[in-house]
Parts: sequence; C-alpha cells; structure tokens
Amino acid sequence: MASNNNGRTASESFKAQALVYRHMYGILDSMCLKWIVEFRIPNIIHNHGKPITLLELVSVLKIPSAKVDSTDLFMHYMARNGFFDIVTIHGDDDSNQEEEKEAFALTAASELLIKGTENPSISPVVEMFLDDPTLSSSMHHLNKWFYDENRPLYEITLGKPLWEFLDKNPANLSLFNDAMASDSQMIKLALKDHNMIFEGLETIVDVGGGNGTTAQIISEKFPALKCIVFDLPMVVESLKGCNNLSFVAGDMFESIPKADAILLKLVLHCWSDDNCVKILKNCKDAVNALSKNKNKGKIIILEAVINEEQDEPEITRLKFLMNISMHIIHHHGKERTKKEWESILHEAGLYNYKISPFTGHLSLIEICP
Repeated sequence: MASNNNGRTASESFKAQALVYRHMYGILDSMCLKWIVEFRIPNIIHNHGKPITLLELVSVLKIPSAKVDSTDLFMHYMARNGFFDIVTIHGDDDSNQEEEKEAFALTAASELLIKGTENPSISPVVEMFLDDPTLSSSMHHLNKWFYDENRPLYEITLGKPLWEFLDKNPANLSLFNDAMASDSQMIKLALKDHNMIFEGLETIVDVGGGNGTTAQIISEKFPALKCIVFDLPMVVESLKGCNNLSFVAGDMFESIPKADAILLKLVLHCWSDDNCVKILKNCKDAVNALSKNKNKGKIIILEAVINEEQDEPEITRLKFLMNISMHIIHHHGKERTKKEWESILHEAGLYNYKISPFTGHLSLIEICP
C-alpha cells in the first residue's frame, strides 16, 4: 500500500485529513445551533402542536423560495445531530388523506430550546455564547492569550476584567444573567430526586447566586427554608426579595453570611485552587458560626467532576470542553477530577464529604464541616 514520507499509509493519511476537516467544520455545528435558536424553530414546532412539514415551516418563517432547499438541508442536518426527529405523517387535505409527508418533530434537545413556557429553556445560554459578538469574537484571539502571562482571554480582548466589563455594559450583563438563570432552571428537574439535600435546614446561602433563580426554585420547593442570595453588589443591588428569599451584597473572599448550609453551584470552576480554598474556608466559617446547627450544617457543591472511566463519551467530551472554556475565560479556572476536588477540600480542612452523581454533567459534593 502506498505511503507518505512519514511512513503513514494513504489510508491513515486520509483518515487524518477527515479528522482535521471534521474539527475545522465543527464551527458549523455551533452556527446551525445558533440558527435554530435565532429563528425560534423549536417554538414554531411547539406552537404548531404537531410535527411540521418543510413547507409549513418555511411559510411561518417567510423564507424566500430560493432558500427552501437550504432550510431542508439545515433541518435534516440538525435531525442527524439529535435536535429533530423526522417522522411520516398523512396529509390532512380531503383530496389527499392517504398522502404521506415528511415532517420534523421535537426531541428532548430541541424541547430545551423552547422559550416562554414553564419548562426549563437553555436558549439564553446558547444566545450568550453564540449570539453576543463581544464574547464570541474573543475566541479568535487565543494566540494573544497564550503569550500573556496573567490575564484571562476576555480581559485581553475586552481591555478589562469580565465582571468590570459586564458592570459597565448593562445589555451584556442582562444577557449573561439570563443565561445563568436559564441554566439554573434545570435544577427544577434535579430536585425531584434530591429533595433530601435541603431537608432539616433552616437557612441556606446561595453564594454567587446571581439573580436568584436557583434560590427561588429552592425557596418555592421548601417554603420554611430561609434562602439568601449572596453576590457582588452590581449583581444584586437592584433585586428585591420576597417571603423566604432575600438578597445580600458582599465578597465571598472576605466573608459569607452564616447559615445552616452554603450552596456553591458552578462557582468554584471559575477559580484557581488557591482561591477555591479561600472560598471553602469562608464557607466553613459561615456554617460553623451557627453552633446550634453544627450537627446538620453542610456545604453543598454542584460542579462537574471529570471521570473518564464512568462517564459516557459525550459527557466526558463536554467536561473537557468546559475545562478549556473555564481555563481561558477565568484566570486558572478549571473543571476538576475527583482527586483534584479532594485536594482542595483537604487543604481547606474539609474531610467529611461525599461525591455522588447529581444530574447530567454535574455531580453533588456534600460536605459536613
């Protein structure tokens, strides 16, 4: 068999070419996802009340006739990627009741992109990552980031730290908060199987809780539990609490309001090991400050735990991509393996903990200080 100068066979070289091209064209996966969210196609099918044909879809979208075939191409590609099911329906025209037509139906993935219903929607996350040119364009400057010793990618491209940029740009901050809130809506699904986490608690502080979506879900589920959202002044200063939900401004690196439990959801992956230890020590102090509740006090962490041996390949790939994202967006941020989590927990003086699956790509780390 023919080979190249490196000793590779032609077959190996062509397989390698396919691998390179697959990653090169991979950006189109993201753009096609952006397309179905921007055109609100999941909402269109949802409002249609049944699978939708191509002609019905382009009619709603008001797509010009020259782009009907293009729409069909995109829809079939996203169906191959699991965002739509292709089904056969029978015509409802009286003259052609037996005519079979191809139609597109929602899947679990596209249902998560429906906006404006009571069900969780992660469309705002997609919009933040793919629709905000200020943030998405930063990914084209990794070469600058690699030659900068200390600054995260966004600080290099925006000229200031991300949080400072968001503070000065309300539109971007709103997009960011909407994305974080929509991701938190997934907690609703997880709580069905994890109610025991919050049982017996009187107070809980959601550190870095943003606009309070997660805390609101918990407060509604447990009306006797006092929930406090603790975040930077720029995040919570204009927010108002209600019933058993309140907002407190502050800095988690200085101190954290005392409570029976501290919740850290997708917070620690933004920070270096040293900073995580500082945060965890402050959490420990906040829980232990309520001496009467020491027996039931806990720190609750919801984060990814990289585990190649037990995770499905798609989940492992997601965690590695998230790891790269955290690493370049935040200074020394990262996703961690079980061993790495145990290292920072021990350094913070926390030895009584349990790591277990939570939902999707997240794990639950329960710590008794």
